[in-house]
Amino acid sequence: MDKSNIKIKLRTIVLDCGDAKELSDFYSKLLGWEKTVVEEDWVLMRDPSGGTGLSFQSEPLYVKPVWPEDKKSQQKMLHMDFLVDDLDKACEYAIKCGAVLAPEQFLSEVRVFFDPAGHPFCLFEDVNYIWNNS
Repeated sequence: MDKSNIKIKLRTIVLDCGDAKELSDFYSKLLGWEKTVVEEDWVLMRDPSGGTGLSFQSEPLYVKPVWPEDKKSQQKMLHMDFLVDDLDKACEYAIKCGAVLAPEQFLSEVRVFFDPAGHPFCLFEDVNYIWNNS
C-alpha cells in the first residue's frame, strides 16, 4: 500500500503534563484559543483559523523535561516553535502568561521558554515570512 491512497493530516498535538487544566489555561491565554472540550484529565483546544490543535493530558507520573538535555534527567520529547510578528512584545507577553525564559539561549533571533509543565517552546520572528501564506 502506498501513501497516495491514504489521507493523513496532523490534527492535534497532545502534551502530557501534571495538570491538563493548568497547562491548557497557559496555552489558551498565550495563543488566544478557547478550550473546545474539557474533561477531568484532558483538555482540547482547536486553532480558530483551522490549523492543528493542541490537547493536554494529565499523567500522574509526569516528570518535567530538562533542556538543554542532560543524560541523567528526563529528556524533552518535543518542542513547539511559534512565529511572532514582534519578538520583544511576544516575549514580554509569554512571561505575563506564565512562561519562564530559559537561562540558556543559543540564537539571537530565537527565544526559548518553558511552559508551566516544563516543555520548552521557541518564539521567533522571521522577517522573510509572508504572513498571508501561513
